[in-house]
Amino acid sequence: MNEFSRRWFMQRAAAAGAVAVASRVTLGQEAQEGEKPADEPAPPPADADSPAEKVNVAFVGVGGKGAGNVESIHKAGGNVVALCDIDGKHLAAAAEKHPGAKTYADFRKMLEEQKDIDAVVVSTPDHTHAVAAMMAMNLGKHVYCEKPLTHNIYEARALTLAARKHKVATQMGNQGHASEGSRRQVEWVKSGIVGPIKEVHVWTDRPVWPQGITRPADTPEVPEHISWDLWLGPAPQRPYHPAYHPFKWRGFWDFGTGALGDMACHIMDTAYWSLDLRDPTAVEAFQEGGNDESAPRWSIVRYEFPQRGERPALKLFWYEGGIRPSQKLAGKWQIPDNGVIFVGEKGNIAAEYLKEPVFTNEKMAAEVTPPEKSIAPSIGHYHEWIEACKGGAPAGSNFDYSGPLTEMVLLGNLAMRSGKRIEYDAANMKVTNVPEANQYIRREYREGWSL
Repeated sequence: MNEFSRRWFMQRAAAAGAVAVASRVTLGQEAQEGEKPADEPAPPPADADSPAEKVNVAFVGVGGKGAGNVESIHKAGGNVVALCDIDGKHLAAAAEKHPGAKTYADFRKMLEEQKDIDAVVVSTPDHTHAVAAMMAMNLGKHVYCEKPLTHNIYEARALTLAARKHKVATQMGNQGHASEGSRRQVEWVKSGIVGPIKEVHVWTDRPVWPQGITRPADTPEVPEHISWDLWLGPAPQRPYHPAYHPFKWRGFWDFGTGALGDMACHIMDTAYWSLDLRDPTAVEAFQEGGNDESAPRWSIVRYEFPQRGERPALKLFWYEGGIRPSQKLAGKWQIPDNGVIFVGEKGNIAAEYLKEPVFTNEKMAAEVTPPEKSIAPSIGHYHEWIEACKGGAPAGSNFDYSGPLTEMVLLGNLAMRSGKRIEYDAANMKVTNVPEANQYIRREYREGWSL
């Protein structure tokens, strides 16, 4: 287990087993479609834009989180002109709210035929993010894409480069990047108030869908309102099953990126932002229940980062499936469902996701004055993107920022899927010590689909 203490690991494994037993009923239940934490500030009300200033927006995926994105971007000033979804029920519900918008099942047809589209929002399952976003950018459209930006590392690099090439306004849907709580976390860490940071611990209560499972054996008929071939998109052919659509696809490697892909772009963001955590050189995962079909029931992932300028080398630990960091790191602070702890030489900073940071040391909390605010407040996550589409400043989580963040996050899935400690050359997107892990950096697309 290398530097991991076997005793520590077994204690964490025992804790995970207890959580798994306690939550078995929850994981077996149908999660509510689009179920998400309260992870975004409400956008400010939009001014009445003149026709010349309107941004005509098309939406790919309008159920679940996609439905929320339609309304949030509309409130931020986007003009809803097109709606696309492979699920006729989702499409009908969205069209009822926006009767002036044209409707489609296939985003390729929408982008080829409708010429008044200025910008595109992609809120599909992970496996179709990149193909939809790339087609839009190649046509000169601005793009908002849900997190994780892509299904694999290669796609994240490709979208980052394409956004630069086409000079379009972009934003990834890690809505908490615009929050005041996230800004305060970054300000505290950047200030050096607890000294150099050598460890970060990040955790989530996800998954809230089944993982560590096999492919369903039965093959029910495709419901009339679902275009199954379009839902599969670039992924390998397989029969329809309600285990995938509309929500539980996240646990299957062909379609989702597991709990890590779902939540790390949210909760790791402040560590990535404040500590410049690009390009880890090694990653290792400890897990239970993962297989070729689906992500593990729980895992601990350790990322290793080299010295970055004056910043020392650093290890970042990711916990999912009910595991939490040691309470010793948190002092008397109650560890929440989703959060982060920064371990500094002088003390620790802890924060619940989106909340203001705290010192875990009571003496520091009583005697140390937190740093002044230094990061300007956001005008709103969605509003940032609409203003960028109009020629304003780049949005905070534009693809130059969120592309490398996604690459960093998804490297953890390579360690999970290979089952080995991997050493990584980020510049060349290559695992240098476990050649078989390179197959997970990019995928082959099904015939008829391309990046």
